[in-house]
Amino acid sequence: MPKSRSSLLTRRGLIAAGGALSLVAALSACGGTDKAKDGAGEADKTAAASGPWTFKDDLGKDVSTKAAPKNVVAFTGTAAALYDYGVSVKGVFGPTKTADGKPDVQAGSMDISKVEILGNVYDEFNVEKYAALQPDLLVTNSWDGSYWYVPEASKDKILKLAPAAAIKVGGDVSMDKALARTADLAKSLGADMNAKKAVDAKARFEAASAKVREATKANPGIKVLVGSGAADLFYVSTAKTSADLKYFESLGVEFVAPEKLDEGGFFESLSWENAGKYKADVILLDNRTGTLQPKDLAAKPTWAEMPAVKAGQITPRVTEPIFSYEKCAQLLEDLAKSIQGAKKVS
Repeated sequence: MPKSRSSLLTRRGLIAAGGALSLVAALSACGGTDKAKDGAGEADKTAAASGPWTFKDDLGKDVSTKAAPKNVVAFTGTAAALYDYGVSVKGVFGPTKTADGKPDVQAGSMDISKVEILGNVYDEFNVEKYAALQPDLLVTNSWDGSYWYVPEASKDKILKLAPAAAIKVGGDVSMDKALARTADLAKSLGADMNAKKAVDAKARFEAASAKVREATKANPGIKVLVGSGAADLFYVSTAKTSADLKYFESLGVEFVAPEKLDEGGFFESLSWENAGKYKADVILLDNRTGTLQPKDLAAKPTWAEMPAVKAGQITPRVTEPIFSYEKCAQLLEDLAKSIQGAKKVS
């Protein structure tokens, strides 16, 4: 995929299209206002070992620093995953705080009062505040070979200030690989992967994967549509380009396959008049801030007429998962329940 702003927006279109723009615009005032606090406590276990630090990231780059990074800045979702492993960061960029001041879903379990918010919406990144943090390392995810949520316009300035590492979560990467690589990154930054919490979380993930396999076998033929609602458009996602959906499919989940993908290859956008084009038994609905939720969609006739909606078989989808075993185990457990209890209605 080209790295232009327009092509990046094909991915971000799931929340930036139509009326969602007004919602995310309201959030922009929330970013970059918190003052970073010292991250002392159990979560602040960034590696303190002496000597050089190296990590080969998923863009094929050998990332290195003269000493173990202490001032780490990360995309919010990546920071939330590191937090689950006991690694804290100094600053974040990406959806962190909602308009009412509460943590965004992508912040996970992080205490957002203890991080500097450099940008709260897409294409927002305060380079001056980033420089003031004296960053040792920037980490983020990558969907298409680019640094997720690092603005194209200021990318060169940002990347000159500190080394950057990216973990792939799209394209040919499945959730299990994204999880393993995020765990590798956390370990390199000082996380104890033999700690009981980490061991238990991985075991829970594996058990949850088995539950999804069992559910698809016990209730065969259930068709799942992955959707996202905006004011003027309904997006139907393909399972072929996102790490979570690829993994769910490998466990036996049967997804609706959109026929005509938009530029970027992530989804097909449908006008609300045509939103009922595909029939499904279960809808996984994008739960990100800025997307329309069931209460917002109730007034749209084509939504109300969808078989899965009539049956009440709607499950939130964490469209940009927090790639820790703890958080992804919960996703799988919820998915297993949805499929196990679904009735064939399409």
